[in-house]
Amino acid sequence: MSAKLTISGKVMGKTRPTFANWELLLPEELAAKGITLRSLLTHIVHAEVEAFRSRQSQRRLLNILSPEQIQAGLAQGKIESGGSDLDQAVEVEEAVETALQAFLDGFYYVFLDEQQVEDLDTEVVLSEQSELLFLRLVPLVGG
Repeated sequence: MSAKLTISGKVMGKTRPTFANWELLLPEELAAKGITLRSLLTHIVHAEVEAFRSRQSQRRLLNILSPEQIQAGLAQGKIESGGSDLDQAVEVEEAVETALQAFLDGFYYVFLDEQQVEDLDTEVVLSEQSELLFLRLVPLVGG
């Protein structure tokens, strides 16, 4: 059984999501048995770093834009046709450590299928349509 994990993000006190929901298809070996939150977060970070590298590679190519894409870019205030030479290196293990440390430091909470998971070593069981929410906390001003 493979699992499709829907990932969303919110900031405490804000109504708008932090990013658009996205889905991650988890390998059968992760979905078939319970895994720790640490392993799940590690897998998510690995997938996101790979997606970032792919997007960065695609931005190097020049694209021919349709009139609709130009209008959408105008509405957003930025038209991108590619050709970017920006090359940001991301070390995947460093990204994993940063994400895990941020969890330990209490910068965000994790909810899996509406249940908060409070420990990285807690074993979680994924369903075929699990939902994971990252809830980012905002520190109080001056405290």
